[in-house]
Amino acid sequence: MEFNQLEGQPAESLPTEPGKASEESKRLFIKQEKTDKPYWYVVYTYSGYENKVMTNLLKTVKNNGLQDLIYDVKVPMEETIEVKNGKKKHVQRKLFPGYVMVKMLLTDESWYVVRNTRGVTGFVGPGSKPIPLSDMEVRSMGVEDVPVRLDVEVGENVMITSGPLESFIGVVDEVNTERQKVKVTVSMFGRDTKVELDFVQVKRV
Repeated sequence: MEFNQLEGQPAESLPTEPGKASEESKRLFIKQEKTDKPYWYVVYTYSGYENKVMTNLLKTVKNNGLQDLIYDVKVPMEETIEVKNGKKKHVQRKLFPGYVMVKMLLTDESWYVVRNTRGVTGFVGPGSKPIPLSDMEVRSMGVEDVPVRLDVEVGENVMITSGPLESFIGVVDEVNTERQKVKVTVSMFGRDTKVELDFVQVKRV
């Protein structure tokens, strides 16, 4: 799923009470199949309701003991510098206005709780079927630092996929899973050059 394809959905009336099911959500409710592990999902919210949705959802999880279903809720932020009246000021800015990220096991109950949180207008996905983010999307969106699985061993060839040496083929000298780094020897202009790269910068060939 490409995040840049996300589009807002038509607004609906806010529930009169937090957690109270709207008629539309009841009509759209489709039985969800429980996933084998928690995944990150993207939720549409009304503009300006992102932090309220996060706070209300975390409160609902705590009050109802749903920690084994809904693991985390985030509104990805970034720090930027604004210049006002000639003075620099560090401010927090939402990376994806109108969206909240929820890490959860997908079940009827977790879907229902999230969908009927005040300010939520739906999940990203076809109809009422949420689509989980891939590990790559989770990392690139700054939601969570998910470790990269690199299935290579010392002596094997890899292709460099990003950086100054993109498209070069090299031989793996060392794999450091804890640091998510790999050392590779690349032949450049007839000379061997050793470089250290992140797991995300190489792929097996």
